[in-house]
Amino acid sequence: MFKLLWDTIFGGREIFAYVKNMAKTGDYYWVFAHVTPSYDENRNIIGFHSNRRVPNRAVIETTITPIYAAILQQEMQQKNGKDAVAAGVDYLMQFLQAKNTTYDALIFSA
Repeated sequence: MFKLLWDTIFGGREIFAYVKNMAKTGDYYWVFAHVTPSYDENRNIIGFHSNRRVPNRAVIETTITPIYAAILQQEMQQKNGKDAVAAGVDYLMQFLQAKNTTYDALIFSA
């Protein structure tokens, strides 16, 4: 998911995404993030801006957690980080294609 997020932002587009963050205690929490690139006067990306909201728990439990778990399962089967990221992205793209939807449509339909 983070690769999709960063690829989208570095591509000059905004993204809405459910993000699983880790607290200093080792616990985790979910946010619904809206991330946009920030530009200089020459339209070069110079930073990012993120607004985070508390997500709908039902959406997390019924839609997002199962997708993230399936992606993680694919990643864990790989021997290195690069292959793990590629496998996770590939799984997500196949999932979206099988549902005949896009990531944005999935996020906003949940």
